[in-house]
Amino acid sequence: MTTEQLKADNAQYLWHPMAHPAAMKKSRPDIIARGEGVWVWDADGNKYLDCYNNVAHVGHCHPKVVEAIARQAATLNTHTRYLHETVLDYGERLVGKFGHDLKQIIMTCTGSEANDLALRMAQAVTGKVGIIATDNTYHGNTTAVSQLNTRRPPIGGWPAHVKRVPAPDVLVPGSTDPAVFAGHVARAIAELEASGHGFAGFMLCPVFANEGLPPVEPGFLDQTVEVVHKAGGLILCDEVQPGFGRLGSHWWGHEWLGFAPDVVTMGKPMGNGHPVAAVVARPDVMAAFREAFGYFNTFGGNPVSCAAAMAVLDVIEDEGLLAHAERVSAYALEKMRRLHHPLIAGVRGRGMFFGIELLREGVPAPDAAARVVEGMRDRGVLIGRIGRQQHILKLRPPMPFGTEHADIAIGALQEALSEVPR
Repeated sequence: MTTEQLKADNAQYLWHPMAHPAAMKKSRPDIIARGEGVWVWDADGNKYLDCYNNVAHVGHCHPKVVEAIARQAATLNTHTRYLHETVLDYGERLVGKFGHDLKQIIMTCTGSEANDLALRMAQAVTGKVGIIATDNTYHGNTTAVSQLNTRRPPIGGWPAHVKRVPAPDVLVPGSTDPAVFAGHVARAIAELEASGHGFAGFMLCPVFANEGLPPVEPGFLDQTVEVVHKAGGLILCDEVQPGFGRLGSHWWGHEWLGFAPDVVTMGKPMGNGHPVAAVVARPDVMAAFREAFGYFNTFGGNPVSCAAAMAVLDVIEDEGLLAHAERVSAYALEKMRRLHHPLIAGVRGRGMFFGIELLREGVPAPDAAARVVEGMRDRGVLIGRIGRQQHILKLRPPMPFGTEHADIAIGALQEALSEVPR
């Protein structure tokens, strides 16, 4: 089937949020036919370097993951009413990657589901419903967690039980100061308590990924965690983006930042594209949740998904992908910082996660960022955008991304930037 036929069928039969007809009029659609490692090919045979996709965490179609899925699918796949050895083995191995008494797990299918459960865990422990998030974040698509997202307000407006605190942002003086951030959280807690909703928890990404990867350092959240716990609330840590070694130095973002969460959620990278996600929590938190909610998930932690997830852990460890990410990151960041263009206001990143902030006379330049993204796509490199105004270029490639791939991406980036008006 040709690209034009696929576009026509999409317009007639399918509501696809990333490829709706209006978007297709503005840019070439991503009609992807196959992938291998850090590369994908579209329906017309064009090859792209994937610097965007954290779903294929250990590379597209990794043979060990493919083999594990096929082997388990040929043996058994069913709902989660029954115990299965693969599921139990994976759960034991996964919680072994955590400290802070985080040693019980619930399996789900998506990160959105996992974050939804985390909110309910906070409610179960505290008996309250108030939630805090930053004012420039994203945590998923269920009704509950979509109320934390900030790109589009919910129907009827923002709910009163959700408070948004200013995200750390280099463009906002003082916002990357740990005491200032903790003060914002303390005020939000006081407002929730005064409103009658009470305070249940604070949900955050430990690297503030959608916020734009602001340059916070280990210890940044220490005062905030103290404030949250003093108020009786829980720290709900969304590791969907930084988890599973993406930062290179650590398995988890909270490890790098140096704080102890009460609940950790994971998603996309777990199964390298197979739909599996999880919530890890302390036994006391899990006990409160079980007492308050009769939760089940028909396919959360099914045998095939857990086989895929187990293979992902194998690949990360066997191929030394954390050390690889640290090495390649240092190389890529050094080259990115040598890029010359007047709109580049800052380059930052850790491991396989990079952000390049574009400003025009000190003001965010989302038009320039959008043009660079399209220019990179024209040169066979896929990237994205983050930040309050979508003005920060985001590179978040699969973990096998090497120095040779960094050279390709940064070369394309230099060319794409050269076409952007200054």
